[in-house]
Amino acid sequence: MYIIQPHYHAIARTTDDYERMAQAGVVAVVEPAFWAGFDRRHPGTFVDYFRQISEFEPTRAAQYGIRHFCWVAMNPKESENLALSRQVLEALPEFLPKPTVLGIGEIGFNQNTANEEVIFRAQLELAMQHRQLVLIHTPHLHDKLRGTRLTLDLLRELKFPPERVWIDHVEEHTVRMVLDAGYWAGLTLYPLTKMSTPRAVDILQRFGNAKLMVNSSADWGPSTPFTLLDCVLECRRRGCGEAELLEIFHNRPARFLGQNPKFSIRPLEISPA
Repeated sequence: MYIIQPHYHAIARTTDDYERMAQAGVVAVVEPAFWAGFDRRHPGTFVDYFRQISEFEPTRAAQYGIRHFCWVAMNPKESENLALSRQVLEALPEFLPKPTVLGIGEIGFNQNTANEEVIFRAQLELAMQHRQLVLIHTPHLHDKLRGTRLTLDLLRELKFPPERVWIDHVEEHTVRMVLDAGYWAGLTLYPLTKMSTPRAVDILQRFGNAKLMVNSSADWGPSTPFTLLDCVLECRRRGCGEAELLEIFHNRPARFLGQNPKFSIRPLEISPA
């Protein structure tokens, strides 16, 4: 089994996770820029963070044979601060040519505020200018439906190419609108919040959409990268064959991320017995 972990906050994790993921068949992880566990006050701290995930973190992953890629962005949780956000956005273009940077993300809404929309729009426009992929964060449950609708409205207004957009943290009440609009969608597995493994497999089986991906994020709260492996096992329990598992957990993220040629990992096929 070969697995791509398409949304993984490695900065919040220990080296032991890399070792165990490698043993489980993970061949690549992709780290979105996000909150550091506290609100940062200076633009330089973001620049150093982007350097950490684009330059240092790939060396830590490589010790275990795992490819590490990343996204850069001003995250939604801190984008309420417009002055700080605009300074951070000025630094983003210097990172986009780096060999491990695949696009701009996570961007989007946290509490669906006007300031968040200003910075979200600016980053979408920057992504269009530089022909980047984007990864979009949708808010937590109490604001998720409204935030997803606002996101779709903004993407349509800007005429952002749907095939270059991944909208993450979808749930039962938002997945259909994202997929029907032609965007990629992500199910984020957490042991306590967001999406349980049985719920995720229910959605995978119900929709069967080739643009529906799964990730375990694994960030600062109670979380683990191994919920992704739990999802593989649950799919097997429900009768998924190896070709279908490879399609869901490797080939789908490879197709989306492979739109950026820096992501050199390509879809695979199960060899005939």
